[in-house]
Amino acid sequence: MKFTAQQIAGLIGGTIEGNADATVQTFAKIEEGMEGAISFLANPKYEPYLYSTASSVVLVNNDFSPSQPVKATLIRVPNAYEAIARLLSFYESQMAKRKGIHPTAVIEESASVGEDCYIGPYVYIGEGVTVGRGTQIYAHSVVEKGASVGDDCLIYPNVSIYHECVIGSRVILHSGCVIGADGFGFAPGAEGYEKIPQIGRVEIEDDVEIGANTCVDRSTMGATRIHRGVKLDNLVQVAHNCEVGSHTVMSAQVGVAGSTKIGEWCMFGGQVGIAGHALIGDRTLSGAQAGIAGSIRKGHVTVQGSPAIDAKVFARASAVFKNLPEMYREFYRMKEELEALKAGKQE
Repeated sequence: MKFTAQQIAGLIGGTIEGNADATVQTFAKIEEGMEGAISFLANPKYEPYLYSTASSVVLVNNDFSPSQPVKATLIRVPNAYEAIARLLSFYESQMAKRKGIHPTAVIEESASVGEDCYIGPYVYIGEGVTVGRGTQIYAHSVVEKGASVGDDCLIYPNVSIYHECVIGSRVILHSGCVIGADGFGFAPGAEGYEKIPQIGRVEIEDDVEIGANTCVDRSTMGATRIHRGVKLDNLVQVAHNCEVGSHTVMSAQVGVAGSTKIGEWCMFGGQVGIAGHALIGDRTLSGAQAGIAGSIRKGHVTVQGSPAIDAKVFARASAVFKNLPEMYREFYRMKEELEALKAGKQE
């Protein structure tokens, strides 16, 4: 598919500087540009590539002022990063979707599969399962008894959706993720640990994306809930009875312990750990590797460190921490001088 700069500007509400008839048919990073490609510049550190890129069209922010002549056609937009995301989504939507049921797929008689679905090789659809219209389920994925999957979902290979779990519409589940495995519930006894049955389920609302090898555990009772628009990276663990508020995002290796309630529009960096039974308020931001040991009820804060504290306090504390060896040596020297002074007075 080829598009002119004029057509692209119309799609994203941009303003053209240069050749409005320049055509593109692919995307490229600005540092790897090629003729016929569209790139974008959002981070100032990549500006030098703008003047050498071979890309035909480059998206830039409205307030960007080039310091050198630019060969490429520029399209000015309020937010270049957001604009390229919209174009990528449009490009993907134009690609033909797979349809049909592979002969090796197993679909139980009591299951219901909507129109225009794709059911790939060796997929298993269990008893009483419902799969919505336009959903694609790739090879070796499993949807167990009584589960439901909404419309226009994309389920990549080797995904496991356990029994009775509920998946909304336009949900993306990447390879290897597990929805509805038992929560980590064991009661200690005299002879070991007795398993507590996990009889709840997982409920995932619309427009959620869950990364590869991420696990969302079923609840002991009731439901573990992932609300609308949540984005979970690869290798994230959400334990039983948790609730993740709408549009919250978690980077790789975040771990959320059981019965924790997380608000809306929160952001957690890589390897953040959140203790069980915590309440995390809306728009809480957490830097990588933070250890959140308790509730942050008010939200609207940024935390860092373990145990997590206000990010500004953490930054000041870190500046002190790196100077501790020198501070210790100075303290020890002063202590020796003080002891010497005391000894002199006693004589």
